[in-house]
Amino acid sequence: MPRHVYGTEPDDPSPGPQPGCTYVELVGGALDGQLLDVTGWTTEQRSGGALLITEVGMYGAGGRADYAQRPGDPDRWD
Repeated sequence: MPRHVYGTEPDDPSPGPQPGCTYVELVGGALDGQLLDVTGWTTEQRSGGALLITEVGMYGAGGRADYAQRPGDPDRWD
Protein backbone atom coordinates (compact mmCIF):
# COMPACT_ATOMS: atom_id res chain seq x y z
CA MET A 1 0.00 0.00 0.00
CA PRO A 2 1.48 3.40 -0.97
CA ARG A 3 2.24 5.89 1.79
CA HIS A 4 -0.16 8.84 2.15
CA VAL A 5 1.20 12.38 2.39
CA TYR A 6 -0.51 14.69 4.90
CA GLY A 7 -2.57 17.34 3.13
CA THR A 8 -3.32 15.42 -0.05
CA GLU A 9 -6.98 15.09 -1.01
CA PRO A 10 -8.74 11.72 -0.60
CA ASP A 11 -9.40 11.51 -4.35
CA ASP A 12 -5.85 12.54 -5.31
CA PRO A 13 -4.61 9.99 -7.88
CA SER A 14 -1.08 10.26 -6.47
CA PRO A 15 -1.29 10.78 -2.67
CA GLY A 16 2.13 9.23 -2.02
CA PRO A 17 5.60 10.72 -1.74
CA GLN A 18 6.95 12.64 -4.72
CA PRO A 19 10.51 12.55 -6.06
CA GLY A 20 12.74 15.36 -4.84
CA CYS A 21 10.75 15.95 -1.64
CA THR A 22 11.80 15.33 1.96
CA TYR A 23 9.35 13.66 4.36
CA VAL A 24 9.08 12.70 8.01
CA GLU A 25 6.83 9.91 9.25
CA LEU A 26 4.04 10.79 11.70
CA VAL A 27 3.90 8.14 14.43
CA GLY A 28 0.95 7.66 16.76
CA GLY A 29 -1.95 10.02 17.18
CA ALA A 30 -4.63 10.88 14.66
CA LEU A 31 -2.27 11.00 11.67
CA ASP A 32 -0.30 7.82 12.41
CA GLY A 33 1.48 6.44 9.36
CA GLN A 34 1.12 9.55 7.20
CA LEU A 35 4.10 11.42 5.80
CA LEU A 36 4.65 15.15 6.31
CA ASP A 37 6.43 17.06 3.54
CA VAL A 38 9.22 19.08 5.18
CA THR A 39 10.97 20.03 1.93
CA GLY A 40 12.68 23.37 2.42
CA TRP A 41 12.25 23.41 6.21
CA THR A 42 15.34 24.52 8.11
CA THR A 43 16.75 22.44 10.96
CA GLU A 44 15.32 25.01 13.38
CA GLN A 45 11.85 24.79 11.82
CA ARG A 46 11.92 20.99 11.95
CA SER A 47 13.00 21.02 15.60
CA GLY A 48 9.86 23.03 16.40
CA GLY A 49 7.54 20.25 15.24
CA ALA A 50 4.14 20.94 13.71
CA LEU A 51 0.54 21.51 14.79
CA LEU A 52 -1.52 19.86 12.04
CA ILE A 53 -5.23 20.11 11.27
CA THR A 54 -7.08 16.80 11.37
CA GLU A 55 -10.65 15.66 10.93
CA VAL A 56 -10.13 12.38 12.79
CA GLY A 57 -8.78 13.46 16.17
CA MET A 58 -10.18 13.19 19.66
CA TYR A 59 -12.08 16.47 19.29
CA GLY A 60 -13.57 15.82 15.85
CA ALA A 61 -13.48 17.93 12.73
CA GLY A 62 -11.14 20.90 12.85
CA GLY A 63 -9.04 19.44 15.66
CA ARG A 64 -5.27 19.64 15.82
CA ALA A 65 -2.56 17.03 16.17
CA ASP A 66 0.71 18.19 17.74
CA TYR A 67 3.80 16.36 16.44
CA ALA A 68 7.47 16.79 17.38
CA GLN A 69 10.73 15.09 16.42
CA ARG A 70 11.39 11.80 18.16
CA PRO A 71 14.56 12.08 20.26
CA GLY A 72 17.37 10.31 18.42
CA ASP A 73 15.25 9.77 15.28
CA PRO A 74 14.44 13.14 13.61
CA ASP A 75 12.76 11.43 10.64
CA ARG A 76 9.95 10.12 12.86
CA TRP A 77 7.66 12.52 14.69
CA ASP A 78 5.51 11.55 17.66
